Amino acid sequence: MKAKAIARYVRMSPRKARLVVDQIRGKSVNEAYAILQYSKKGAAESVSKTLRSAVANAQDKSQDEGTLVDVDELMVAAAFVDEGPTLKRWRARAQGRAAPIRKRTSHITVVVDTKDN
Repeated sequence: MKAKAIARYVRMSPRKARLVVDQIRGKSVNEAYAILQYSKKGAAESVSKTLRSAVANAQDKSQDEGTLVDVDELMVAAAFVDEGPTLKRWRARAQGRAAPIRKRTSHITVVVDTKDN
C-alpha cells in the first residue's frame, strides 16, 4: 500500500531540508516521528507535516479499497526534496549598489509503504 504526500513551495532552502529528510528515509513511521519530534532543525516541522499527510493518505487509500492499514506497519519508502522557484529580492549596499538575495523554496515529497513490500 503505497501513499504519497507532497508539500510544495515550502519557504526553506532545499539543502537544509535534505539534512532532515535523509535522517528518516528507510525508517518505520513511528521511528521517523520520534526523530522529527526531537530534531533541532527548522525543516523538521515541515517534513513532519508532510509525513503525517502521507500516513493519512495511506489510511484513506486503504479505506477506499476496503482494507485496514496499521500505522505500525508503515515505513518511509522514499523521501526527497526538490528545488522550487526562487524568490529574487534586492538588498541595499554601500555606495548605492544593490546585492541580490535569493529566498529559496522546496518541494518535499514523502512516500510511505507497508513493510512487507
